Amino acid sequence: MVKKSDNPAIKKYTKTGIIAAIVVVIAALGAWGISALRNGGGASIEEAMEVVSEDAAKASELSIAVIRMDAIQNEADALKDLRKQKESYENKLRDELESRQKELEKEKAEIEKSQDVLSRDALQRRVVDYQNRVTELQRDLTERAQSLEVAYQKALNDIQTKHLDPVIEGIIAKKNLSLVIDGRFARTGKDAEKLDITNEVISALNKKVSSVKMEKPQGF
Repeated sequence: MVKKSDNPAIKKYTKTGIIAAIVVVIAALGAWGISALRNGGGASIEEAMEVVSEDAAKASELSIAVIRMDAIQNEADALKDLRKQKESYENKLRDELESRQKELEKEKAEIEKSQDVLSRDALQRRVVDYQNRVTELQRDLTERAQSLEVAYQKALNDIQTKHLDPVIEGIIAKKNLSLVIDGRFARTGKDAEKLDITNEVISALNKKVSSVKMEKPQGF
């Protein structure tokens, strides 16, 4: 018997995050560097610093802004419309799963009733056929759920590259910003709201695009 909670197709419905942070720079020190220091090889720290410039940007000279990507994901018209399209396909999958599951449950009950009527070989053939149909259902719905996710991610990428990125770049140019960071990854203080340009990004994005048609996933 196929149960909703056990079906891998159903587990595919978990929503993922929509668009990652756009302008975040992360520097990392490789393990090889630490190893070299421990080995005592190469130049001293004073000699190493000779190649480093004294030039540095002063905080007072920088213009910084914060974008809350989670708010953009939840509130931008195009992204809300895209989620509705995905949910519509998900509902179709759920409805089909319920329908085909009922058919399999009915068939299972019939097999159980015929145990005393059919020969051992005939009963075994029916059981094997039933199990094959269960496996086919799981594979079919899983593949279609995966194709839905692929189509959804492609549409998200289109929104980001064709619409969201140009909007953010345009705001950076118009405001002459030095740095824009994703607020989810920033430690902010009480005056952080003064740096927040999220609502302006959402307004500009809504004006540029209100919906993006997701390609029909395979199997629908």
